[in-house]
Amino acid sequence: MSSAAPIVSLEGRTVVVTGAGQGIGKALAELTIALGGNVVAVDLNGETLQAALAPLPQDRVLAVVGSVVDADLAARAVSDAVARFGAVHGLVNNAGITRPAMIDKMTARQWQDVIDVHLTGTFFWTQAVGRHMLERAKGGDRTGGSIVNISSDAGRKGSIGQINYAAAKAGMLGMTMTAAREWSKHNIRSNSICFGVVETPMTEVVRGEKFRDGMLAQIPMGRWSTPEEVVKTVCFLLSDGASYVTGQHLAVNGGFHISL
Repeated sequence: MSSAAPIVSLEGRTVVVTGAGQGIGKALAELTIALGGNVVAVDLNGETLQAALAPLPQDRVLAVVGSVVDADLAARAVSDAVARFGAVHGLVNNAGITRPAMIDKMTARQWQDVIDVHLTGTFFWTQAVGRHMLERAKGGDRTGGSIVNISSDAGRKGSIGQINYAAAKAGMLGMTMTAAREWSKHNIRSNSICFGVVETPMTEVVRGEKFRDGMLAQIPMGRWSTPEEVVKTVCFLLSDGASYVTGQHLAVNGGFHISL
């Protein structure tokens, strides 16, 4: 009796993860390694990144320290990853920040900082990785690749006090569909995931006493999600288990999107 292949495997695949020093990115790096893959881990904070990667097998990780809003860094990281691992098969645009303020109080800097990281950064890394994947495809390699953009319910429903974040996350959904339309014929898939409230340092404010009860009341499952559980969906989209899935926005939010 032959055993069935696992639905989710990243064996021999190399995945670039931005914002890999903590939270969702850190959990994703760990699961990618557990599923047999290699990780190119990108983060602005070198100390945080090194601490996150220390427990992982060092021959399967490549640390990249710097801002995602640096097109040259993205290009160098892809080149270094190819030299180290042979190819890049996946990208997860996960890096994110918040600069909350009501519309009438938000400064130009608060607006631009969030737009830069979520939109410009996502574009630079999508472009750098996509160019490599296209080059492989044009050379006859049909392995293709998978790009996963970490969006948010804020991009679909709006978010009071976060017009910058909501606009950026909505923009990521448009980028997801555009990449899917341009590149799917080369077997390069592009999808996004809209998370709700995940237990990470970035969501400490909304999970605090002031907002906790109101937020939980809008989540049918009645709890926050954890990085360890939500990254399983990311790895599914990166794997061959999702080989016919592209241009999709998958809600992983405990049912938050169906609440009034």
